[in-house]
Amino acid sequence: MPAAGAVTDGADRAFFGRRKGKRLRGAQEDRLEALLPSLRIGLPEGTGFIDPRALFPAIAGGPDEVRLEIGFGGGEHLAARAAEQPRIGFIGAEAFINGVVKLLAEIEARDLSNVRIRDGDVAPLLVRLPDACLGQVSLLYPDPWPKRRQRKRRFVSDETLAQIARVLKDGGTFRFASDIDDYVGWTLARVARNPDLRWTAATSRDWLTPFPGWPGTRYEAKAVATGRVPTYIECVRMSR
Repeated sequence: MPAAGAVTDGADRAFFGRRKGKRLRGAQEDRLEALLPSLRIGLPEGTGFIDPRALFPAIAGGPDEVRLEIGFGGGEHLAARAAEQPRIGFIGAEAFINGVVKLLAEIEARDLSNVRIRDGDVAPLLVRLPDACLGQVSLLYPDPWPKRRQRKRRFVSDETLAQIARVLKDGGTFRFASDIDDYVGWTLARVARNPDLRWTAATSRDWLTPFPGWPGTRYEAKAVATGRVPTYIECVRMSR
């Protein structure tokens, strides 16, 4: 999955990763022009917060819950979750434009009205979300930046986990999946020193078993085909 980025300090962090890959085809360009503007999440001027529930006017009475997926890649997981839970609002953040157009195609094909998109770095969006506003945050197969000198580029850091814990409701969950053992260990070490997040696993089966209803991703299928073993981490937001 293309990198969602790496955070140094809130909205002022450095962004790492590609913005665009293969040349877009005509239909993809058309969706960017016709569909994306109505789904794009803009940032308000100044320092005001975004009301995530207000992003989903098509859900009668407002969404039962709002969730965020950071770095959604091709959007297959996000689209599957949105289709199975139409009363939940889903925010997808992805800076890689080729991934955005794939999600747009899924939204169009499935007629999804409960998805909104941040087509850029997620860090400025995170700092504009109010406390305790999300039921779940997912980070699935982020770029591992495997070389030692690159590890500062990893999205997971003490700062990003603090932001994620801040925007999660009490009892909300942070989900992380990766096929790179070093990144799993990196993430768990930072979860362990965050006082607001608790890893829920009791046995090894818990982190080797996909999340309930897991539709999988194309990246995961490629990883498994090469012999790598996925790990699924779920952390709960402790009561304030």
